[in-house]
Amino acid sequence: MMKVGITGGIGSGKSTVCRLFAARGVAVYDSDTEAKRLMATTLRPAIEARFGAGAFRDGVLDRAYLADIVFRDAQALADLDVLVHPAVLRDFEAWAAAQPGDYVILESAILFEAGLEHAVDRTVAVLAPVELRVRRTCRRDRCDEEAVRRRIAAQADDDTLCARADYTIVNILETDLEPAVADLDQRFRHEAHELRRTDA
Repeated sequence: MMKVGITGGIGSGKSTVCRLFAARGVAVYDSDTEAKRLMATTLRPAIEARFGAGAFRDGVLDRAYLADIVFRDAQALADLDVLVHPAVLRDFEAWAAAQPGDYVILESAILFEAGLEHAVDRTVAVLAPVELRVRRTCRRDRCDEEAVRRRIAAQADDDTLCARADYTIVNILETDLEPAVADLDQRFRHEAHELRRTDA
């Protein structure tokens, strides 16, 4: 099974791109959603030990509390990453093995930073101008601009993503996304068939 990693900073539109792939029948593993699930279950004791009982409110992961800590403190972010990234990778591998189809997608805002690019065969970076990303995120999450800018600063910039990714999609106008996704979907299906033929 071929695996494709899709990444992009907050507000870049990577989730929109992944929804378009899903609409074409491709299984998508949302690492953010699955990381939250793992953090609330398997990883909860370790998270509480490192970040305190305040990391959970009424039994639910308090993302704002945790984000406020890790996006201000590089060591705290590194500590969280050491807990979460290996668990997500194991979960993704098990999930991917059970999926039908030509290829699957791993959606991750921090694909390269987390070392998850080694778990996939191809990578795609979704890029957008910073000011557009800030506006999208503030509108979507109803949060303040400064908090969004801190999160963007903590993630890889577009130049870095572009240099490391096999493919890029520039997301300024959503009307341009469908043709870009259709093109990559066709390419990935072809490559997946070629990989299977080579492995046979």
